[in-house]
Amino acid sequence: MRRVVVTGAGVISPLGDSPAALHAALCAGESALKTIELFSTDGLGCHQAGEIRPFDARAYLGERNLRPVDRTSRLLLVAAQQALAAGGWTAERLTAREMGLVLGTTFCSVRTIAEFDRRGQQLGPGYASPMDFANSVINAAAGQAAIWHDLRGVNSTLSGGEASGLMAIAYAADLIRSGRADALLAGGVEELCFESFVGCFRAGRLCGAANGAGGEYPIPFDARRNGFALSEGAALLLLEDAESAAARGAPVLAELRGHGAAFEGGREEPGAAVARAIGSALADARLAPERIDFASLSANGSVAGDGAEALGVAAAFGARARELPVAAVKGLLGEALGASGALQAVALLGTFGDGVLPGIPDLERTDDGFPLGGVAAASRNVPAALGLAHARGWDGHCCAVLFGEAEV
Repeated sequence: MRRVVVTGAGVISPLGDSPAALHAALCAGESALKTIELFSTDGLGCHQAGEIRPFDARAYLGERNLRPVDRTSRLLLVAAQQALAAGGWTAERLTAREMGLVLGTTFCSVRTIAEFDRRGQQLGPGYASPMDFANSVINAAAGQAAIWHDLRGVNSTLSGGEASGLMAIAYAADLIRSGRADALLAGGVEELCFESFVGCFRAGRLCGAANGAGGEYPIPFDARRNGFALSEGAALLLLEDAESAAARGAPVLAELRGHGAAFEGGREEPGAAVARAIGSALADARLAPERIDFASLSANGSVAGDGAEALGVAAAFGARARELPVAAVKGLLGEALGASGALQAVALLGTFGDGVLPGIPDLERTDDGFPLGGVAAASRNVPAALGLAHARGWDGHCCAVLFGEAEV
């Protein structure tokens, strides 16, 4: 079975438009959560989000025609351009060799879909925009990126809620392992828009007084937490077969050592699916829990969700859970849904680079009996040879991916 390495990464987020900028902002404790300007939140119980502003795609992509490309696809195009450049995939190389894309997203272009439907219902089918129609399917962004960047290989879109980005990375790794692809971009994208914001608000997921203590407390693992703050972004890893990467002298940022997934069907104890996903990743990598240096978790301020993830991590790591250093970057970034797991993965690569793990700055106290001992408000230095990224969605999907320093 072939080894899979990371040779590049690209990101655009409310905390930075490069992997280095994102990691530096997280380690400095900078928060992306601010009052929303993209749309009005009057009458809603939550008013903050992680919004990329200002966002002018032309500043990154130049003066090519962007009219057919909506906000979701523009975010993805920027991240893809970065990752390809970081990995040394020039236009000439893309012509000579196949590059594909595996993308995770929860809603993709939900604003475009809603606008297309509204115009069709209110004014009649003849007034619906053909340009909007092209972006009204969940794989629109992946298709646009393939056209824009000449990605002629595999083109797949996965939708598994907040686990989508990590699921895409795991799926891409399996395609490379099995010899079905040599190089793939993999990660996630999600835009912030009124439609997804209202949907999350009505589902009772957003932080605010309706979910507990007065105020908005999207603080992972904190006893005051009362929901998450929505966010947006795009993050991609460039994954390659290790031998092919070595043959061309490509930079190697990390090696993908293993992955696992599980689904929480509602008939088992909270955290059981989390434990199974992590256990599967450890088994896939042939690693004992004690070998893992740190973990990036998907806790976002959800009362039930954070608790279940903590229980699952504790079950998977056993005694190691009392000292395992843990990051939960959504406290600063917000919940970017399908992009979140990929954003975690990019931030995790930063920790491999400098050995610094971001803290949870507003964390004051955890629930009674909290089973994880490695959460902290401040960033800290950690050993950084092996790291875990885990994502858990409110729909039950769980995914764990293990990264490590590349073996020689």
